[in-house]
Amino acid sequence: MLQQQAGKLSDGRPTHECGVCGVFNHQDSAKLTYFGLYALQHRGQESAGIVTSDGTKVAMHKNMGLVPEIFTEEILQGLKGHLSIGHVRYSTTGASNITNAQPLMVSHKGTTLAVAHNGNLVNSIALRNAMEEQGSIFQTTMDSEVVLHLMARSTHLGLETALKNTFTSLQGAYSLLLITEKTMIAVRDPDGFRPLCLGKLKNGGCGRAGGWVVASETCALDLIEAEFVREIEPGEIVIFQESGIRSIFPWPKQDTHFCIFEQVYFARPDSEIFGISVYQARKRMGEILAREAKIDADFVMPFPDSGNYAAIGYSQASGIPLEMGVIRNHYVGRTFIQPTQSMRDFNVKVKLNPVRSFLKDKRVIIVEDSIIRGTTGKSRVRALREAGAKEVHMVVSCPPTRHACYYGIDFPDVNQLIANQKKIDEIAQYLGLDSLHYLSLEGLVKATGMTKKNFCLACFDGEYPVAPDRTFRKDALG
Repeated sequence: MLQQQAGKLSDGRPTHECGVCGVFNHQDSAKLTYFGLYALQHRGQESAGIVTSDGTKVAMHKNMGLVPEIFTEEILQGLKGHLSIGHVRYSTTGASNITNAQPLMVSHKGTTLAVAHNGNLVNSIALRNAMEEQGSIFQTTMDSEVVLHLMARSTHLGLETALKNTFTSLQGAYSLLLITEKTMIAVRDPDGFRPLCLGKLKNGGCGRAGGWVVASETCALDLIEAEFVREIEPGEIVIFQESGIRSIFPWPKQDTHFCIFEQVYFARPDSEIFGISVYQARKRMGEILAREAKIDADFVMPFPDSGNYAAIGYSQASGIPLEMGVIRNHYVGRTFIQPTQSMRDFNVKVKLNPVRSFLKDKRVIIVEDSIIRGTTGKSRVRALREAGAKEVHMVVSCPPTRHACYYGIDFPDVNQLIANQKKIDEIAQYLGLDSLHYLSLEGLVKATGMTKKNFCLACFDGEYPVAPDRTFRKDALG
């Protein structure tokens, strides 16, 4: 399983960093966390792990690969306890290996502490360097390990003080879970970059009162039949203990900066995040695109599954029929035997195949959710041309992505962003399109039903709500 990572596919799509799920006060916490991670698999496919506690003993299992590859019934039976946290990872900092798989767990002065983190800390390198100068020894190349070191330094002051000291020292994006032998803690940064939601279980089994669930997205709550209660608020720390749950707010109240790319691409369409239905928002993006980019064509199509819901909105608003001009192979695994060099674009072709008889002599509008590097789009457009499409137009349900993300999306190098290097007409020419249209920034925000001040739009407009370390690289730590 470790060797599979060497063949991991990279098709030029944006990739996310991870997802977290935790369960408190349920006899089957490990199994529920497993299913929560299963629902969040889209947020990370490199590794997964679960840490559980029965109040005295902490157990952990993690490995490289997908959730169902890592956890068997036997393994889950061995993860005993009524509280647990889990993690699925895509590496945006640190190397992709078992050492960096999460949750990360340490023991300090008789207490075990584990963390599962979604996001990027923009000051992690400075903090790490300072701690290493003072004698701290790090076991991973993960920014998340900084959290454990900061917590260990303040535990003698009490839990709440340790939490306040730790998280007010951090800058950047973090929606994360911590676990000790008896306690689960959920934390969301004051900007609220990444989603984090709270759910309630009907009962905890074995006479326990109803348990609690915290997860990156509501789709995880749906799968384990937990009732959505609310989002963990930006700047909120929630402490789950046998005596009950309580919240502390170490930061002054400030404006939120939700990552709008969660709505565009990352979140599952059946989730509701930032108080917005992802499905409905993506449909509205397509509807607004249809008004902004009026094109005469025979049909509208997405490349499954990117652009599916914006394509529905575009079709309904424009009156142009929606068709599936390419068919997706749903049985393609994460890794496979690599083709020879002569089998050009095999990575694309193995996933999607054009319906040649339908595409011949047609004028086609492709609806995409984003264009990052452009490598995937170029191959896909070429496939449509080879299948006989007469015209190929593309509309994109977000503005051009011109700037780096330092908060957890894996396109940190502006040289990899095609919209940073080329004008729109040059991108259209590079992709082999008859025309290319992006959704305006105003149209994107309007589709969410919120205002610009609620979101981080830095990847589009270059205005960063938290000053980034511009020397940061994904591999800066190893």
